[in-house]
Amino acid sequence: MPDTDGPVLSVSGLRKVFGTQVAVDDMTFELAPGRSLAIVGESGSGKTTVARMVVGLERPTAGTIVACGRDRSRPARNARERTLRGREVQIVFQDPYSSLDPRQSGTAAVDEVLRVHHDHDAATRRRIVGELADLVGLDQRQMDALPRALSGGQRQRVAIARALATEPKVLILDESVAALDVSIQAQVLNVLADIRDERGISYVLISHDLAVVRQLTEDVLVMQRGVVVERGRTADVLDAPQHAYTRMLRASVPGPGWKPTRTLRRPA
Repeated sequence: MPDTDGPVLSVSGLRKVFGTQVAVDDMTFELAPGRSLAIVGESGSGKTTVARMVVGLERPTAGTIVACGRDRSRPARNARERTLRGREVQIVFQDPYSSLDPRQSGTAAVDEVLRVHHDHDAATRRRIVGELADLVGLDQRQMDALPRALSGGQRQRVAIARALATEPKVLILDESVAALDVSIQAQVLNVLADIRDERGISYVLISHDLAVVRQLTEDVLVMQRGVVVERGRTADVLDAPQHAYTRMLRASVPGPGWKPTRTLRRPA
């Protein structure tokens, strides 16, 4: 059996090259059970590429990825291994509308995952669907609705419930609240914090939003052009950044009373 006493996720020397472009270079980090790690940077910094490699959507050019004691640096060899990997690490994307089947209700989506990953009878699946709905703050009417009938925040909650149905040890959140308005964003972040407290799940948060990073994570990596330029405890890095790029990211966050200094010209 794999050794799961150590880090729930360990990444070493990870590298990804697309043609002549180095997207990620020498990425190394560890994630302990029940901890949350943020990977931050501007668009194009390589943070989403890291997430896609960890979850298995991209193959690393070099380096190793070990999740729950199992090496997943290379593609799964068969369907059984793919299913096992899906139980261990799940991802929630930025746009839940594109990741949810528009013809499938939340209830059906979660039930499908339970049928694929667990040997439960119909009554047990119904009970678990109800428990997951309660966990993410959705009622039965909302779970039975199609995605087009739900708000953005409700769709994202369905996506989170579906990801949790495999009982993963690691949940990757790839800009998962970026498209939501501030009030709904806060609600979803509170749901995620409650889930971690209840289930001991570990999060990898991919984000450019430093306020979200501060609220949900203990540790942070700052990426610039595929390379980690700063790392440490979230509060330390955000309150007293050492690298010029991190200072630039922090300075770019609008503060109280901020007003744009440039306005669009009206058409003549």
